Amino acid sequence: MTVEIRNAMESDVPLILSLIQGLAEYEKLSHEVVATENSLKNSLFGTDPKAKVVIAELDGVAAGFALYFYNYSTFLAKPGIYLEDLFVKPEFRGQKVGKTLLIHLAKLAVKEGCGRFEWSVLDWNAPAIKFYRAMGAVGMEEWTVQRVEGDALVRLAQEH
Repeated sequence: MTVEIRNAMESDVPLILSLIQGLAEYEKLSHEVVATENSLKNSLFGTDPKAKVVIAELDGVAAGFALYFYNYSTFLAKPGIYLEDLFVKPEFRGQKVGKTLLIHLAKLAVKEGCGRFEWSVLDWNAPAIKFYRAMGAVGMEEWTVQRVEGDALVRLAQEH
């Protein structure tokens, strides 16, 4: 079986949403998904797209996806690729779908002159961490993610 990677199209929005829901279920975060087909359509395929998606297909069947966007390193003075989500459907795991997605994005990063390709992983997800280490990823143990969202984001935006 051959894994093929293709850029997502607007017609893939229902598929993308179902893959996001599958990821959320795996991460025990289904209650946090508020994305809709309409919000995905606007943010991924609207006039000012905020992220990109690639779909992995195994013999023509959607097996997984990666959602990414570009960031920037001031220290390197180069763009980077930030992988927001990577998900492979359970029935396709162990068939190099995730590895093929990561290789695809690494090649894109090199082609586009990026200085980094990075992502976050839940600290309890030992299988994913082991997989990422095998691919050459290094944990950034000294860094912690900081987040402002929801009402706190609104309050911060209203500060003088």
